[in-house]
Amino acid sequence: MCTAISFLTQDHYFGRNLDLEFSYQEAVTITPRGFPFHFRKADSADRHYALIGMATVSENYPLYYDAVNEKGLAMAGLNFPGNAHYDDNTEDAVAPFELIPWVLRQCETAEEAVELLKNTKIGAIPFSAAFSLTPLHWMIADKTQSFAIEPLKTGLQITDDPFGVLTNSPPFEYHLHRIIDHLGISDEPPENRFAPAIPLSPYSRGMGAIGLPGDLSSGSRFIRAAFTKLHSVKPKDESLSVNQFFHILGSVCQQEGCVKVGERYEKTVYSSCCNTNKGIYYYTTYENSQINAVYLHREDLDGSALIQYPIDRRPRIHEIN
Repeated sequence: MCTAISFLTQDHYFGRNLDLEFSYQEAVTITPRGFPFHFRKADSADRHYALIGMATVSENYPLYYDAVNEKGLAMAGLNFPGNAHYDDNTEDAVAPFELIPWVLRQCETAEEAVELLKNTKIGAIPFSAAFSLTPLHWMIADKTQSFAIEPLKTGLQITDDPFGVLTNSPPFEYHLHRIIDHLGISDEPPENRFAPAIPLSPYSRGMGAIGLPGDLSSGSRFIRAAFTKLHSVKPKDESLSVNQFFHILGSVCQQEGCVKVGERYEKTVYSSCCNTNKGIYYYTTYENSQINAVYLHREDLDGSALIQYPIDRRPRIHEIN
């Protein structure tokens, strides 16, 4: 499962945890403006906005997990099992694996993306036998707003996301409703409302957050990520903002051994954070907690070939003596 967040300090930051029990050899991938996107059923695009994000490249095609374009629009696809419904009529449809480049190649803002998606059909089109049809929903964000995009049986649901957080199933409306159960959680010390006439007082810091879910389910991760993000300090420095972003994602990361999937264990394969204003893509991995950075605008963005930087998974320990 996964968690994505949108975070605003002096700049806009967007990223996610990818929680899986395996890896598809993903890499930080830059798609320059001249790379030809050949969509299965929709019109192809030989020129478009440049993209940077995490992707598995197969048959010279970037299968993006999350990406940001050069205009600052960000998008991530998250697992949506049991709820994703794609159109069986695939004429003029966009495949789920194409949706991120389909949107980011041509839209500058989240509002533009929403208008595009209102007239977009997402078809049941798998990439290949090796990469079968994956149930997904998406988060789209810029510096002003966020949206959850969900292909349901009732049609494509586009919902304003005031929390700037997305996890997994159930549908987004469930998370919006369930969060109301936690209105009493606070960063302040709790007030004695149980028995005001009796001198009761907190015995520990942090007791205002008693009731904040601590399990690893999608519903609990949504509430915990939203609380952590909304109460987070907002540094005015790039390195401190990036560091804070990874701490927010760290509040909902998956430790290997806690969620069993068959004979394997799910873990946070990587965490990402992109400064959408500057086009800097930061990431950490489960094995390597050092923050790594790849710069979009240091590359030739008018080229036509994909640019890849393999993930550095080597543990990094700074030896002091």
